Amino acid sequence: MSRHASASNCLVTNDWICGEYLRTRAQELTEATLQHGGITLVSVLIGLAVAFPLALLVRARPRLAGPVLGLTTLLYTIPSLALFSLLLPFFGLSSALVVTGLVLYSLTILVRNILAGLAAVPAEAREAARGMGYGPGRLLWEVELPLSLPALMAGIRMATVSTIALTTVGSIVGRGGLGNLIEDALPTFFKAQVLAASVLCVLLAVAADLLLLGLQRLLTPWTRIRTAPGGG
Repeated sequence: MSRHASASNCLVTNDWICGEYLRTRAQELTEATLQHGGITLVSVLIGLAVAFPLALLVRARPRLAGPVLGLTTLLYTIPSLALFSLLLPFFGLSSALVVTGLVLYSLTILVRNILAGLAAVPAEAREAARGMGYGPGRLLWEVELPLSLPALMAGIRMATVSTIALTTVGSIVGRGGLGNLIEDALPTFFKAQVLAASVLCVLLAVAADLLLLGLQRLLTPWTRIRTAPGGG
C-alpha cells in the first residue's frame, strides 16, 4: 500500500488522528480559527468599552452597585441558546448577534475585576496624588488605572478564555468559528474534524491567555520581584 493511500485510509476508517484531513482542510481550519479569534477579539474589546464606564459609574454611585452587578450576573446565568434566541429579532442571523451575546456574558467578569482593581489602589497613593494637585481625571488615568492593571488584566484574561469557549455556540447561526466545524462533523461523527477543531479551540485559548499574560507583565514591571544573586 502506498504512503498516500495509507494516509487517505484514515479518512475512510474515520480515525481521530488523520494527517490527510489536516492537509486537505488546512485552509478551512485556518479560516475558522481566524473567524473564531476575530469574534473573540471584537467581543472582548466592546465588553471592556462597556464595562469600564459601568464600573466607574458604580464606584461614583455605590447605590447602583447592587442593580448593576445583579444585572450582569443575571445575564451570565442565562443559557447561551436562550440568550441568542432573545437577541435574534434584533440582530437576525449575523455576527452582531453572536458578538452582542458574548459582550453581555463578559460584563460580569470585567465589571467586577475593574471595581476590584480600583478598590485595591492604596489610599496613600491617592492622597499623595491629590496633594500634588492631581484632579479626578488625571488621578484615574495616571495613578489608579496603572495600579489596578493586575486585577484588570486578570479580568480580561478570564473574559477572553471564556469568550473563546462560548464563541463555539455561535455555530447555531453559522458564526461560531471552530464551532461551525464541530457542529458540521457531529451528525456523521467525523472524528478527525471534531478533534482538530476542539484542539485548535484549546490552543487558541492558551495562546490568547499567554499573550495577555505577557502584555500584563510588560505593562506592570513593578509586580515582578527580582532576587539579587546569592538571595540578597
